[in-house]
Amino acid sequence: MRMRAFLLSLSVLVIASFAVDPSAMQAPSAVQATREIKVISSAGARAMADACTAWAVQNKQIVAMAILDWGGNLIESHAMEGAPMNAIDTALLKAKSALRWRRPTSETNKMVRSGENLAPTFMNDFPQPGALPIVINGQVIGAMGVSGADGEKCAQAAIDAVFKGQATSAAR
Repeated sequence: MRMRAFLLSLSVLVIASFAVDPSAMQAPSAVQATREIKVISSAGARAMADACTAWAVQNKQIVAMAILDWGGNLIESHAMEGAPMNAIDTALLKAKSALRWRRPTSETNKMVRSGENLAPTFMNDFPQPGALPIVINGQVIGAMGVSGADGEKCAQAAIDAVFKGQATSAAR
């Protein structure tokens, strides 16, 4: 009988120690149920494509590009005359990788090559240099992938031209 009483008191003690303190819970009115999300407009994406194309022409390069919104939806794509048939697909894969990993694909490429992180290779990402995330006030609002010689330079020129210093290409 003593053992049963001891076990009963022990179980009450254990249950009491895991009980939730009601004062520690947030009141429903204190919970932020929504948040503001910036999106790249169609006009902004078109302006980025135009700026990247202008940079490529100035630097005597032929590129193709894909611009994604924060959810990975394709907003704009463009291939210059003479771009290979698979160039837009390549730009899209690069943009998706930059968006997922929230960093330039050149950085992800270095991580994979060094063996630091092999996840991109088995997650069907395309960690090849040429894409940048687009970040405003710490929020990733999209990504731009460019297939061609200096893709990240072209994407950076487009981000700088359109967002005029308000956006960066690093989420950290």
